[in-house]
Amino acid sequence: MKYDIAIIGAGISGSCIARYLSQFKLSICMIDKESDVSCGTSKANSGIIHAGYDPEPNSLMAKLNVRGNELYSSLSKEVHFTFKRTGSHVIAFTEEEKKVVQDLFERGKKNGVKDLRIVNAEELRSMESSVSPDALCSLYAPSAGIISPYEAVWAIAESAVINGVKLFLETEVYSISPRDEQGYFSLHTSQSDIRSRYIINAAGLYADAVNAMAGARQFCIQPRKGEYSLLDTKCCSLAKSVLFQTPTDAGKGVLVTPTVDYNILIGPSADEKSEKDFNATTRSGQEYIFEKAEKTIPDLPRRSIINSFSGSRAIAYECGEDGKPGKKINDFIIEEDESIKGFITVGGITSPGLASAPAIAEYVSSLLEKTGLEMRLNPDYNPVRKGIEVFKDAPPQRKEELIEENPLYGRIICRCEMITEAEIVQSVHSIIGAKDLDGVKRRTRAQMGRCQGGFCLPRITEIISREKNIPMISVTKNGRSSFILHSKTR
Repeated sequence: MKYDIAIIGAGISGSCIARYLSQFKLSICMIDKESDVSCGTSKANSGIIHAGYDPEPNSLMAKLNVRGNELYSSLSKEVHFTFKRTGSHVIAFTEEEKKVVQDLFERGKKNGVKDLRIVNAEELRSMESSVSPDALCSLYAPSAGIISPYEAVWAIAESAVINGVKLFLETEVYSISPRDEQGYFSLHTSQSDIRSRYIINAAGLYADAVNAMAGARQFCIQPRKGEYSLLDTKCCSLAKSVLFQTPTDAGKGVLVTPTVDYNILIGPSADEKSEKDFNATTRSGQEYIFEKAEKTIPDLPRRSIINSFSGSRAIAYECGEDGKPGKKINDFIIEEDESIKGFITVGGITSPGLASAPAIAEYVSSLLEKTGLEMRLNPDYNPVRKGIEVFKDAPPQRKEELIEENPLYGRIICRCEMITEAEIVQSVHSIIGAKDLDGVKRRTRAQMGRCQGGFCLPRITEIISREKNIPMISVTKNGRSSFILHSKTR
């Protein structure tokens, strides 16, 4: 199999790059070791589209954050995922923190963030009534927003596939051979060899390992695990916008934010000693995020927790002589390698990587153009991808029309989230269809309500079995050997 470009990693960066490049007459593939897109760092994060006041001025991170934020309005409409400009506050509780807020304001102005302003305590509480009375002021950024990260990656990746990108899932890259006489790298994978003129390394937590395979620039990825708690939708009035505390060396701190689906999200912690594949939650981690979050909103209702989860951020460091992390790299690593021509690294994409991703795609395209790659527009490129129509959000008349068009819209499978059988069936048969229960969950929200699948999981298992024509005992939670059922009893 020969391609012009092979993208390693099907998270938010890889998917945005694939979609952007699909507008050109190029043969492109996207490779991921997981069974679905968005199963790495992109799956478990805060879902915040940052305004851009945090990165150091003149850094690549600052430039791409502000540009990426701007692009989300059109991108979300074209490929059909929810994006809400809720705005954000960085709240100061001490005189020292007020100075940090002022510094962030000045930095944001240098970065070109629009409509930033500092609001006093009275105005802050008029905007966010649940905020602690100890709050003194906040930096208000109206351009900040929220998305569902896994919904966005799925939509963007589907748009890329619609436009000709070949997606290889459950395909792990084990080694990379240098360019041959014909100018092709060979990527040796768990499925087959793939030959490509260019490689884009967007492998997230494993970007350092992929660079090492190619003999490219050395750096180390040290994962920083963050734990979160999700509150029931009945708590939605607690926060209208993203509520940050002042940042520390460990990141932007513990936040309280609404989600696009009307939950309240609290987190993350910052565990520097985590392993790349270790995403368990802990009692100490959960206690930590609630203790910190209650500085922003006192007496958070812990009885309303419906789920807890964690994810890891890809923090990049220079490699020491012993191969261990040395000095931290405080910017994205996006470059064509100096010695391995045609190999482009997209590494160390930590926060605000989610916000920056659409602009990262533009930037990578410009790097490819500088290498001499011919970038001819594809006349058949279609920027629009139609998603699944959400039944519960439709007005009454439209609900009647949907049921008339497809009777499966009249069958509620997930009662907590009001998800219909029609939506679940569509998620299985979409361009990048759900293969398992978690795939259905990420695409439809079925199993994400108060009962967390306690009632709807058996019915969803039946639907997946029927639609994929496989035995129910072959249905998994999240691929591989995560089977739900052991055997038939009657």
